[in-house]
Amino acid sequence: MSPAVRLPGRIGPHALLITTALPLTGWAIHATALHRQLAASRRDPLTGLLRRDAYTTRARRLLTRHGDDVAVAMVDADHFKEINDQLGHAAGDAVLQAFGARLTAWAGPHAAIGRLGGDEFAAVVPAPAVLLERRLAQLVRMLHTPVALEDGRTIDVAASVGAATPATIGSRDLTLLQRAADAALYDGKHSGRPVLATAKHTTVPSINGRRAGRPGTASWGRAA
Repeated sequence: MSPAVRLPGRIGPHALLITTALPLTGWAIHATALHRQLAASRRDPLTGLLRRDAYTTRARRLLTRHGDDVAVAMVDADHFKEINDQLGHAAGDAVLQAFGARLTAWAGPHAAIGRLGGDEFAAVVPAPAVLLERRLAQLVRMLHTPVALEDGRTIDVAASVGAATPATIGSRDLTLLQRAADAALYDGKHSGRPVLATAKHTTVPSINGRRAGRPGTASWGRAA
């Protein structure tokens, strides 16, 4: 039994409050720390965007909530390997951070935005069909703005963008929409224009939900 300190006289209500508040305060601090750790585990440490699992959960929720007034966009940085090879990984990281910030600014607070891996990003955005083409063109312009490095240099950058909507694809399934958007992206790769998927893009052969032939895919392994 642990030793106890006895105080003379009666224990008043204020003393009781102190003795009970101290353990509760400790638990509150612990719970706050756990909450921060959990939140951090859901975010990509480089860009601050959602990791794949957290993005998928939020994206599916948005698709359920907004019905057909939503778009799924896939984004790939163009010539990213050359940036890493010629300018170094710090420059590559700066480009990824810039793309993450620009996607966040473009999509707004009610979107789901994730870094799926490498230079691949995805966003599920509430977007009325009448505004979608204009919004996608705006995204491409933002992603083609040069990136400033800490040493004062600037890098000319570009990205390819494909998008799909439930109304066009005929489904609210996130995997199917991302596959169609990914296939549309590759139709417009390096063209400087966004491509909106049609139903035919859902028939493009895929591996693990990604376009066959995409860098990092292999029939015998998990897509990168």
